[in-house]
Amino acid sequence: MASHLDLEEQEKIDELKHFWQRYGDWITWTVTALMLAYAGWKGWDYWQQRQAVQAAALYDVVERAAASNDLNLLERSVSDIEKQFGRTTQAQQAALLSARLFLEGGQPERARQHWQWVIDNGQDPAYQALARLRLAGQLIQEKSLDEARKVLTATSPEAFAPLLADRLGDLEMLQGQADAAKQQYLKAWRGLDPQAEYRRLVAVKLAALGADPEANEAEVRK
Repeated sequence: MASHLDLEEQEKIDELKHFWQRYGDWITWTVTALMLAYAGWKGWDYWQQRQAVQAAALYDVVERAAASNDLNLLERSVSDIEKQFGRTTQAQQAALLSARLFLEGGQPERARQHWQWVIDNGQDPAYQALARLRLAGQLIQEKSLDEARKVLTATSPEAFAPLLADRLGDLEMLQGQADAAKQQYLKAWRGLDPQAEYRRLVAVKLAALGADPEANEAEVRK
């Protein structure tokens, strides 16, 4: 009886050996790959968290430089966060903040550089669209109208379409294209929240062109 059991056990052992000879390498590599993938995912998660913490610390320096209006420190700290932590939200926020302060400080060329950085390197489409609006507004003021048009007509989130249309209307007006401006202003007016104060400003622009957006809207609905 014992020898019969020993024989059965030996057969099972032989089957197991055969199985491992046939599939052992594949199983080992599969398990190893899964372990490496898990380790890589955890490592990436840790790296992202570490980047966010370090970027937040550097953004604090940016905010302090902004509060004290120290434009030299602001430029150094923003350049650091853009170079070292360019994929983080803080880098985009820092670039937008610094652009505003440089513009207020009479350095529009630096402001343009940081808006352009957000457009080219930002990871958040909303921040990129905001940078487009501000850069285009400055280019329009500088009468760089062709450049402004390129900035405004690039793909942006739908939520920003009314604001971009309003800026395009301003651009068309400067180029003497009243009808085209009217169409852009109407697009902006229709897309804005009815309760938004900005919508009233767009309505004033339309009125200056002899257009009544309410009447136009009623005509469209017929």
